[in-house]
Amino acid sequence: MNFTIAPLDETLRPLIQAKIDAKTKPLGALGQLESLALQMCLVQQRLDPQINAPHLVVFAGDHGAAAQPGISAYPQSVTAQMVANFLQGGAAINGFCDEAGLSLKVVDAGVKAPLPAHPNLINFKIAEGTEDYCQQAAMSSAQRQLAFARADSLVAQLAEAGCNLIALGEMGIGNTASSALIAQVLTGIALEDLVGPGTGLDAQGVANKTEQLRAALQHHALSSPSGETALQVFGGFEIAMLAGACLGAASRGMLVLVDGFIATAAVLAAVKINSNALAYCVFCHTSSEPGHRLLLDHLQVKGLLDLGLRLGEGSGAALAFPLVKAAARFINSMASFESAGVSRAI
Repeated sequence: MNFTIAPLDETLRPLIQAKIDAKTKPLGALGQLESLALQMCLVQQRLDPQINAPHLVVFAGDHGAAAQPGISAYPQSVTAQMVANFLQGGAAINGFCDEAGLSLKVVDAGVKAPLPAHPNLINFKIAEGTEDYCQQAAMSSAQRQLAFARADSLVAQLAEAGCNLIALGEMGIGNTASSALIAQVLTGIALEDLVGPGTGLDAQGVANKTEQLRAALQHHALSSPSGETALQVFGGFEIAMLAGACLGAASRGMLVLVDGFIATAAVLAAVKINSNALAYCVFCHTSSEPGHRLLLDHLQVKGLLDLGLRLGEGSGAALAFPLVKAAARFINSMASFESAGVSRAI
């Protein structure tokens, strides 16, 4: 499917910057919050940005390659177990969303297990996990397109309900490996610089994982692939839906909060498909997964937080959301030099 994403209209930029500069503070004193406020205003095309019905969506899926020894420190069954934990309210992301004021939805994009019905679970299962990309493409073109369509339909429902901000999270054993492969073929960054411990591999485990992934790269031998092809060959259904949700949200003028390495790899693929999507994205943190900082540098963006996180689930996005609210609050509520009767710098 095609996503029509408008480039940001820059007409309001001088007025927005003047409003920021007129606040009772030295120029630039609020650092990244000022850039964030400016971005929010440009995305929403208004001088008083609003946050309405914000949602965090965790897309969950399993990877066929996770059955290969050494891809993950945890068994594949943990994906379904963690989805159950999300729905029972026991995961870190549940507490973080409650604290931040984010509504949480969980999407079964392709978990390799049946999941019981739950009000906060959306059943968009494409299949019970992807194929093993060490042997063949992880998914078919039709499955990748269906993942995009289902993610877009969810974003459309949220937008129709008034949501103008979506935060992206994920769960899927083996998805740091998948993300490293997607990142490598789309950026050319050395594989060994992108592969990290994931759920807790030691140094030897990371080395073994790297060699397995190198063999997968050599097996497929992709040359300058598109974002769609990278997702189709190496992605998980949850990663494809993350990319589709990013594109769908940007096409509707929504602000997109991006979590860590996996979410950023998905956004990288989305940006390869439509480069205008990048301007709608806020990168919430820099994780300790080594490839994440390299991807942020490649996209020429900076994370709001640097807390050494590597949990996933959308945890970094939920923790950064109060900063997004603070950026909107200062530009909307902070007094100007004129209104407060405060003298400007000489």
